[in-house]
Amino acid sequence: MMQMPFRKTYLLTLVSIIITALFLFPVYWMIKTSLTPITDLFSTPPKFGLLNSTFQAYVDNFLKNQDMLRYIGNSFIVAIGTMILTLLFAVPGAYALARLSVKGKSIIMILLLAIQMLPGITMAMPLFIMFSKFQLIDSYVGLILADMIHALPFAVLILRPAFMALPKGLEEAASIDGCNRFTAFARIMLPLVVPSMMTVAVFCFLFGWGDFVFALTLTTDDSIRPLTLGLYRFIGQYGTEWNNLMAVATIAALPIIIIFVALQRYVVGGIVAGSMKD
Repeated sequence: MMQMPFRKTYLLTLVSIIITALFLFPVYWMIKTSLTPITDLFSTPPKFGLLNSTFQAYVDNFLKNQDMLRYIGNSFIVAIGTMILTLLFAVPGAYALARLSVKGKSIIMILLLAIQMLPGITMAMPLFIMFSKFQLIDSYVGLILADMIHALPFAVLILRPAFMALPKGLEEAASIDGCNRFTAFARIMLPLVVPSMMTVAVFCFLFGWGDFVFALTLTTDDSIRPLTLGLYRFIGQYGTEWNNLMAVATIAALPIIIIFVALQRYVVGGIVAGSMKD
């Protein structure tokens, strides 16, 4: 009778390993393609091993020609700017919707949910028209603002439950100790929602890092364009340079992997912290 739970555990472990392998296989194939010589890319049957691997694609795109490094720098500027600006607006907005008596709070929440469901392509053209009038085309500011507008509803929706989960007497205790509303928010409430803020920071960084629609719509100057547009240099009318494309894509994925590995406990903790409220 004791063998059944062990068999079930082994079976679930095997299923988990298979599912994980299926999810990681595209990542392995991306790295494998980046290390495969161009002459072996379309061999039949396909080769799954890493024999005859070469780093020539990395040398060509990051040492001999450093244009990709400029694209990566642009992506970092846009992603970090999006993260910081979104937090500056989302944190006080989420606090107000969670802890203050704001008129029309239900309407605001409905609007946030509706905006969150809009695909970025529907917002690209109105933003292009508006940014053209303010001379924000071909600028980091325009890209950051566009990504911030797209990420802000998500950030508020994640942070609001985190503020709501805090005990209601915190502000009252702070006021007894001489704090006003702002100091109570900055010194007491804000440190308690750091896990949720880390969650929002990570996802907002990814919004800016992986943006393609706004980058394509709001930029024409190659010196401003981020890495998502730089990848399309390898996709031409007569074919795709798969090894070069996958080499750059592998480097582009590294910051995402590093961020999630380093901040995994904050991301998970932030999501869980915002899932319940008193």
